[in-house]
Amino acid sequence: MATQPRNQQSVLPSQENLLLDYVHRLERHRAGRRAVHIHISRLRAENRRENHVRIAANSFETLIRNRMGQIFTLSNTDLFFVFKMEAMDEAESALVRIRFLFSEDSLLSKDLSGEAADFLTWYNIEQEYEQVLKLAQQFVHEERERRVLEEAELAVAKFDDRPKGTDMTPEVLAKVEESLSRADLSNMMRRQSVCAIVGQAPPQPVFSELFISIADLRNTLLPDVNMVSSRWLFQHLTETLDRRMLSLLNKNDDRSITGDISINLNIATLLSQEFLSFDDNVKAGMRGSIVIELQQVDIFGDLGAYMFARDFTHERGYRICIDGLTQMTLPFIDRERLGADMFKIVWDPRAAAASNSDAPEKIRDIVQRNGAMRVILCRCDNNDAIEFGHRCGIQLFQGRHVETLLAAEMRRRQMPGLNRQY
Repeated sequence: MATQPRNQQSVLPSQENLLLDYVHRLERHRAGRRAVHIHISRLRAENRRENHVRIAANSFETLIRNRMGQIFTLSNTDLFFVFKMEAMDEAESALVRIRFLFSEDSLLSKDLSGEAADFLTWYNIEQEYEQVLKLAQQFVHEERERRVLEEAELAVAKFDDRPKGTDMTPEVLAKVEESLSRADLSNMMRRQSVCAIVGQAPPQPVFSELFISIADLRNTLLPDVNMVSSRWLFQHLTETLDRRMLSLLNKNDDRSITGDISINLNIATLLSQEFLSFDDNVKAGMRGSIVIELQQVDIFGDLGAYMFARDFTHERGYRICIDGLTQMTLPFIDRERLGADMFKIVWDPRAAAASNSDAPEKIRDIVQRNGAMRVILCRCDNNDAIEFGHRCGIQLFQGRHVETLLAAEMRRRQMPGLNRQY
């Protein structure tokens, strides 16, 4: 598939840029406009997670749907809401709900006045337009600096393979598993979309991977331990997490199994009682919408166990995806002989740069043999990964950059009047 030159690739603007553009448009329509800056970035880290920000932003859903205001979710987790004066009561009501959501945070609990002055900053756009304009420009500048810094840190991290923290030991693992038996892991469950991105079209979700965030787990339970220092102990830990994940999904009141999803599991988990219980609770018609992801290393560690688990899951109606493939190992994997339905390739910019430009052609041949809907490029942290995937004929992508594009597109759809309503 031919791709557009890099400078012509469709890259969705940041929320900061959308806000600045919106403020410019308001210059001649500032009468009767108010704005409130919600400083979620000032809250404790555990209150700034993606789900908290999303819930807070959704508090203004009715006002946005009725074209009475526009919400902008900034990259530092802050919210900036611009609305018409006649919607002041509804806006304040939404803010009451948001303050209640974060009422246990020290920033709000210490504010006895109830005004939440450190949490909310109000603006009368009619009288303070220039101030709001400068603020929006500052947001854009800070977002650009933040992105450059993150890219630099990511580049350093990819070349820094030194282990972090003390080594994992059986004693440490035992303490962690004891903590896991009591911990509520629902707040650590994450959902990351696999999206179809074709040409310059916006991303279209195909299915979502459900997983427990290892990073959050480490920060909560093991801040000073290098969890991957022992491969076998880490695998034992992941099997424990598998069981907790299935337990969460087995809850009658859980709403996570909606739409097409994937779950990354160990082969040993597929042969466990916990998975049988999970399978019993899944409606027969839903099994075809669930993808079981298995790590390449786990598969080849015990091919016999894999084949047994593969046949069982296929008989029940699930699909299997081989995860953890690289550009180097991909040519040695025969998907059909392994009986898998799809596979994931981990994006590695160093490998792509060192491939003497023939990697896209080799991967393209594999994609064409297997079908574009069976190949996923994951860990796409920037647009370079999307461009590389397009050169390889890949249409399915997953990663932080994909989530950013998807969130921006969803926010754009929630603002139908952005180009017409002021």
